[in-house]
Amino acid sequence: MPNRREFYGVDVPIYDTTNPARRGLHVFTGEADSPTTALRRAHEVYDAALAAHTAGLEIPGKQPDS
Repeated sequence: MPNRREFYGVDVPIYDTTNPARRGLHVFTGEADSPTTALRRAHEVYDAALAAHTAGLEIPGKQPDS
């Protein structure tokens, strides 16, 4: 059976540290072969964005593999 890939969305609560009343939700979407893989990839993207922001760099955009 071929490796079936599905699209997943991982909801991540966000808030403004200078104004806690400002809250929202960021949704990471992309292909993954399981919910576990989707969550792992969302963590990787979040970590990369945080590292770029902390270093004063541009936050990475969409990855070539969705």
